[in-house]
Amino acid sequence: MELRSNFPVGSPRWATRRTQWKVLGLTDEDLTKPKIAVVNSSSKLAPCFSHLDDIADRVCEAVRDAGGVAFEIRTVAPTDFIMAAGAKGGYVLSSRDLLANDIEAAVEGAMLDGMICLASCDKTTPGQLMAAGRINVPTIVVPCGYQPCGVLDNGEPADIEEVFIQAGHVATGGITVEDLCTISDRAIAGPGVCTGMGTANTMHIMAEALGMSLPGAAPVAANSPKMWDTAARSAVAILDAVRQGRTPRSIMTAGAFRNAAAAVLAVSGSINSVKHLQAIAVETGVDVNVNGLFTELAEHVRPLAAVRPSGPDSIEDFERAGGARAVLAQLRPVLDLDVATITGEPLGQTLDGYEVPDPELIRPLDNPRGVQATIQILRGSLAPEGSIVKLSATEKRDDRFAGPARVFEEATQAIAALETGVVQPGEVLVLRGVGPVGTPGMGMASNVVFALNGAGLTGKVAVVTDGQLSGLVNQGIVVGEVKPEGGVDGPLRLVRDGDVIAVDIPAKTVDLDVPVSELDRRRAESAPPQHGGQTGGWLGLYARNVSPLEHGATLSR
Repeated sequence: MELRSNFPVGSPRWATRRTQWKVLGLTDEDLTKPKIAVVNSSSKLAPCFSHLDDIADRVCEAVRDAGGVAFEIRTVAPTDFIMAAGAKGGYVLSSRDLLANDIEAAVEGAMLDGMICLASCDKTTPGQLMAAGRINVPTIVVPCGYQPCGVLDNGEPADIEEVFIQAGHVATGGITVEDLCTISDRAIAGPGVCTGMGTANTMHIMAEALGMSLPGAAPVAANSPKMWDTAARSAVAILDAVRQGRTPRSIMTAGAFRNAAAAVLAVSGSINSVKHLQAIAVETGVDVNVNGLFTELAEHVRPLAAVRPSGPDSIEDFERAGGARAVLAQLRPVLDLDVATITGEPLGQTLDGYEVPDPELIRPLDNPRGVQATIQILRGSLAPEGSIVKLSATEKRDDRFAGPARVFEEATQAIAALETGVVQPGEVLVLRGVGPVGTPGMGMASNVVFALNGAGLTGKVAVVTDGQLSGLVNQGIVVGEVKPEGGVDGPLRLVRDGDVIAVDIPAKTVDLDVPVSELDRRRAESAPPQHGGQTGGWLGLYARNVSPLEHGATLSR
């Protein structure tokens, strides 16, 4: 088998590569084997990644046992809770693209033959899949698991979701910092990603739905026997993919992206999946409109599972009920079953003979858990390129809201206004300038939503923002990721206090009731956007080059 890692054998350049590798302990026989990058987005900054070094060691060993040579590759490790502290949260989303570039530089520079990507926190999975689609070497994603949660003195479970939600209540007196710290001391009992159907678990499920993980890989408890078994079997699978020439672009086709969108809707997944799926499509060279996929599928796919925060079930319950594989089995009527998977089998074949362990917890299409599709794409005069609303899976809430705008350029300003009672019931809180260009890097708007909840204004005040929202945001009418964002020339940038904004979820619209002539006047009189004032460093580079959010906010154009 010809391996690109051995090119050009017999040349002076090969002699220097051979010298470097042999000093690492490789033998002449090793140099004839497939060379696999074990992509380790490890960090000791957060528990999301703290167990990955041990997994990387075991995966490298499994690659060697299966007949390959493993090279561990390190990347940046974006983590929302820790890295959102600086630059208004701008390093979090932007590090997704930095991670993709880290992978490209190492794997393409060394011309390695394949990749095993250890997937953990929110941005690592999409960043790894973006790199896979871009460089198109055989790749498999290994979900590395969710964290165990703790128990409070009263016997109630405690998890990171509860800490995140309750943190928004501190400013308005709903909980003291001391009581919040008591919960946070018990919330996480080990390594892994956040429990619940937040962005991380949604991304792991999405990787399986795309065909880029082994069937049954997600979700999984971190460091569980199932996780270790999946990691070992993935080493065997990647070597087979290299030998057979099974590349990401042969797997991540238009049908696979449609399947992934259906799976996200079925699990009531994170709204962040929309922009990440679009970014992966851009990097893979697949011409799909992900907003359009979600709009189309929302007519047919209701939540088949109801995991927190969209329902009562735990992620452990969901895993026991069959997880992503069970969801795909229940979705068979609307899936493209002919798409390829990393195993070499078509998706339909991987599901043949599979029986859903708990069809009450993960239901069929004709008996869903939810009353409505929980991810809705809204368009209108305020969001001509689209926006996203996340609804509850199991309860019907008010789905129309109209009121005067109360505009903020900073999340801290909005939270202060909620603390002091400036924001009144009936208003639409507008937080702008927190998109990919405006922050730059895309700021977190979730704290404003939770502060609104803490102020007792959920359902009484709507939120409209160009910022990103945690996958745990699931209350009230919150319109996120408005496009075009406020940091570029679009309607959101021109909103003023008192302008009437109307949100109509059944009609899938979000409109600004201001005449076009008035918007033109405001545009002519206002200064052009300034990329969040960031001119240097990584964020300045990102702001100058990032594509619009509707194209996935990638650095590839």
